[in-house]
Amino acid sequence: MRPLINKIKPAKGFSRLAHMATNIGLVFLVFVLVRIDFVQLALVLVLLSKWRMLAVRPRFWPALVRYNSVDIIVSVSLLVFMAHTNDQTMQFLWAGVYALWLLVIKPATGALMVSIQAMAGLLFGLSAVFMQWGSSPLGWLVFTVALVCYLAARHFFDSFEEPYAKLLSYLWAFFASALTWVLGHWLLFYGPIAQPTLLLVTVGYGLAALYYLDHNDKLSNLVRAEIMVTTCAIAVAVVVSLTRNVFDTVRELLR
Repeated sequence: MRPLINKIKPAKGFSRLAHMATNIGLVFLVFVLVRIDFVQLALVLVLLSKWRMLAVRPRFWPALVRYNSVDIIVSVSLLVFMAHTNDQTMQFLWAGVYALWLLVIKPATGALMVSIQAMAGLLFGLSAVFMQWGSSPLGWLVFTVALVCYLAARHFFDSFEEPYAKLLSYLWAFFASALTWVLGHWLLFYGPIAQPTLLLVTVGYGLAALYYLDHNDKLSNLVRAEIMVTTCAIAVAVVVSLTRNVFDTVRELLR
């Protein structure tokens, strides 16, 4: 699949410059459309910009859609972030992050950069899901969280040619959906970040760091302990915060 993808992605010369100019133009148009409150049109523009996925034979479409799924997740998430603020400076900063994604992070192919892409998809995707659909039915939240986590995990594991990538991705999606189903009954936000997002990103980043370091023979016992202790400490703090809020609410109801 990699050679086929390279054929439809400009690598150098005038085509590369034109590709960069197109991406910058896309970011500018999305920013302008959000500013004038045409968010739906900006979403259509973002999705249409992925037309290259379909510029091959239909039998390759499912694989290409999955391969580009993290790019779609990040792009749509950044649009959601821009649309959820009226501050022009913040919208401009999010547009800058979008440009950085399109020009620097997305085109990279090394294992480290692909891992960063996957982690960005996990963080941005989950944040956008709860920001946009936090008050939606729980079933929809569980489904979208599971989908984001599965696609981010597949993107991560595929860069290492992990033979059990599909199974591990399904397990991570199942864990995420179960956690969302439990915490979704009592959804808390720390600023713009929902509690399930904080827990899943913390655990996901910790597991990804352990896998990446172990795969590259850089995982010492000390580093393993540091990552595990930090991950567990954040998770415990979040759970304690949830428990305290539940007790406070119950106490208020019993008065």
